[in-house]
Amino acid sequence: MRKATPLLATRRSFGAFLLAGSACAVAQPAGRTWRVGFLGVGRPEPYAARIAALREGLAALGYREGQNLMLEFRWAEGNVDRLRELAAELVRGKVDLLVTHSTPGARAALDVTKTLPIVMADSGDPVGQRLVTSLARPGGNITGSSIVSPPLYGKRLELLREIHPAMRRVAFVTNAANRQPSTHRHIEDVAARHKLELEKLEVSGTAEFEPSLREFKSRRGDALVVIDDPLFVLHTTQLAQAALKHRLALAGFAEFAPQGGLVGYGASFPEMYRRAATFIDKIFRGAPPGELPIEQASRFELLVNLKTAKALGLRVPPSTLASADGVIE
Repeated sequence: MRKATPLLATRRSFGAFLLAGSACAVAQPAGRTWRVGFLGVGRPEPYAARIAALREGLAALGYREGQNLMLEFRWAEGNVDRLRELAAELVRGKVDLLVTHSTPGARAALDVTKTLPIVMADSGDPVGQRLVTSLARPGGNITGSSIVSPPLYGKRLELLREIHPAMRRVAFVTNAANRQPSTHRHIEDVAARHKLELEKLEVSGTAEFEPSLREFKSRRGDALVVIDDPLFVLHTTQLAQAALKHRLALAGFAEFAPQGGLVGYGASFPEMYRRAATFIDKIFRGAPPGELPIEQASRFELLVNLKTAKALGLRVPPSTLASADGVIE
């Protein structure tokens, strides 16, 4: 366990991955400049670490911007209605491949092209959302990685229960514009096992954070489990601070803990974006995207905010601290 930096802390190193990748650099396809389009749902700033990891992964495989690689970015600034337009713009610009993040990004790309290769740097449940036919053989022109691992959201609830054993009523917070029913079932199973009252809290934007959490607290709410969604990536601080204001223990993806959430637990997004470089490389070498199995997140990070625990009057068990990648004090 170690103290977290203001952004993120992890004791795991990606050095071995980069060293392994650099060994392949000399074999990188030569003779042309590859153009990769990135379709972003949000704004660039919250994704800076992920984009840096994508660049590092590509560089480790021999792709150098300005030499044999061009990266073109389009950002929807949180407006999912713009995604198709931006995806079409990238396709018209004759990029060789599209990289997307989140389910709405992948869906917009698929709506625009059925032939251009698409790599999902991260997505929700691609099978449940009918983006692909199966993880093993996605088919069509798409592949990549999924953040959904069956225990993920249930694990967030378990972590909350370890720290807040007296909690009785929990809400899972989701984006009304991006429903993910398959992920909800995992939370429901864990809640039923522990005899917790569970309700769904749908929001459509930041203006609904404060009133929704206030109303939930008035119904004797104790805690929140946040679904991974671009809306909450863009507005992590606002949601974490609203939860703290209403004395609600919050568990979400790792970035929530440094912003005031009690627990941050989820996939290592930088690692997933590094892995996206591997998919890109395989496709540029001739692999059909639809025949490349979709990977599920396998590396997870746990951050605990001790300042928030103290503010909520909670004690974090030593066993939870021992398993944490970082703490905020």
